[in-house]
Amino acid sequence: MSEDKNVKKQTSIWNIPNILTMFRIFLIIPFAILLLGGQRGWFGSNLLIPDIIADVIFVIASLTDLFDGRIARAYGLVTNFGKFMDPLADKLLVCTALIALVDMNRIPAWIVMVIIAREFIISGFRLVAAEKGVVIAAGWWGKFKTTFQMIMVILMIVEPTLALMGMPLLIVDIVMYIALVLTVISLIDYLYKNRGVLK
Repeated sequence: MSEDKNVKKQTSIWNIPNILTMFRIFLIIPFAILLLGGQRGWFGSNLLIPDIIADVIFVIASLTDLFDGRIARAYGLVTNFGKFMDPLADKLLVCTALIALVDMNRIPAWIVMVIIAREFIISGFRLVAAEKGVVIAAGWWGKFKTTFQMIMVILMIVEPTLALMGMPLLIVDIVMYIALVLTVISLIDYLYKNRGVLK
């Protein structure tokens, strides 16, 4: 009887990793409202406070992405729901941030197009692999790409604050182009290493 309970506990979608994933999706709403609302003056004339709060929310959401997968693997709480929702939550969070930053004129639209196109290509590739029963592990280039994209978004959100602090904004541009290069390299690396899936 206890074994049956353990199985139910492990296969339930309402475990800690999946709750963290859903929490990450929920955070997208206040994040977008603060980011775009601050730009449009919904919260008064001070743009810095909404940006800083939005940045804190983005960091918290990014941390849930770090922990949910580790907890799921460590405690045997991997579910099909989690496999589907976790990458979807990541893409929703990052794409929301990037599209908002385009609207705020803090990142060129063509760079966002490249980043989003890469995600669509990889998602389609994974669907083909899944149909063939092939599990594709994340590569190091992909992890570097994700790290620099997160840093880029965090810096761009508080760009006006950084300017007031006297920090050279060239740093933001450097991180942006590193993230762009890593996006392209990780795509090429991913497709090349798994080219057999398309045969």
